[in-house]
Amino acid sequence: MSRINTKSEIEKLFSHPVTVAGNQITVSETKPDDNQRQTNKVFSTKWKAFDEQKDTDKLYSFQKDWYLQLYGFPSVKELQAFLQTCDVIVDAGCGLGYKAAWFAMLAPDALVIGIDYSDAAVQAAQRYCAVDNLYFIKGDIAQTGIVDGMVDYVNCDQVIMHTEDPEKTFSELVRIANAVTGQVACYFYAKKALPRELLDDFFRHECKNLTEEQLWTMSEQLTLLGKRLSALEVEIDVPDIPALGIKGGRQDIQRFIYWNFAKCFWNEELGQDTSTVTNFDWYSPSNAKRFSEQEILTLLSANNMEIETFHSEEACFSGRFKKISP
Repeated sequence: MSRINTKSEIEKLFSHPVTVAGNQITVSETKPDDNQRQTNKVFSTKWKAFDEQKDTDKLYSFQKDWYLQLYGFPSVKELQAFLQTCDVIVDAGCGLGYKAAWFAMLAPDALVIGIDYSDAAVQAAQRYCAVDNLYFIKGDIAQTGIVDGMVDYVNCDQVIMHTEDPEKTFSELVRIANAVTGQVACYFYAKKALPRELLDDFFRHECKNLTEEQLWTMSEQLTLLGKRLSALEVEIDVPDIPALGIKGGRQDIQRFIYWNFAKCFWNEELGQDTSTVTNFDWYSPSNAKRFSEQEILTLLSANNMEIETFHSEEACFSGRFKKISP
């Protein structure tokens, strides 16, 4: 099958020369600083390890269902109807590309571009080389090189906090979104209780001194801790401790420790390997900023954006946002 999007059409999206070969778009390289370089390396490792697992379909299915909740789509049918109104879709921070491929399948007449700073973009391009309307870029989502207002839907799911300057990255995604019809979907880590925030930052700093093998071992140990705590099936009555951000009420012991002190992720349905990758994903990257709801509202205001949909839960905030009409 011939590709439905010509090289010249793709080139018009960018403000500088690009090279199109197959389903890969090569852009001018940017040099990440030390934290971003370390974060990129971690995610290259993470995605390679995840790609070698046998039960990736479980996580993909879970993530797609969760995506609908995060961004206000009652069902796949509504997501499909929305995507089919778009000419250009960008998946910023696409990882292994399964969401970008999902979008391309749901909207076969749209041009879908996945961008990722890690080697996962190359893996994705190889895996989905047969999808006619899908292309990938190994590059920086904070400096896309795309012309102002060229994108109808910018998706940045579970990614922006891993960039060097999330506020700057968000402004870049807003810049490339169409001023009239464009929407930006974005997910932000939520700030947790103070002890957890302090430990997360300390651990993340200390993890820079660990080898990759040590990081994986630690992640496996955290998974085992989460599994054993869950198996206890013990609830405790927690008092409110507002000064530390600890919420009161009856709570499972694993959840109490997880939200307030240390991330020790365990999910029976996703299994050991995916749970371990999730723990690795949390502690290993240098860049992992968290936000309060007020900080997100301030960010939207600074970029002249308004809320189309908004979702809030203990782990995160997410939503679809559009530019405020003049």
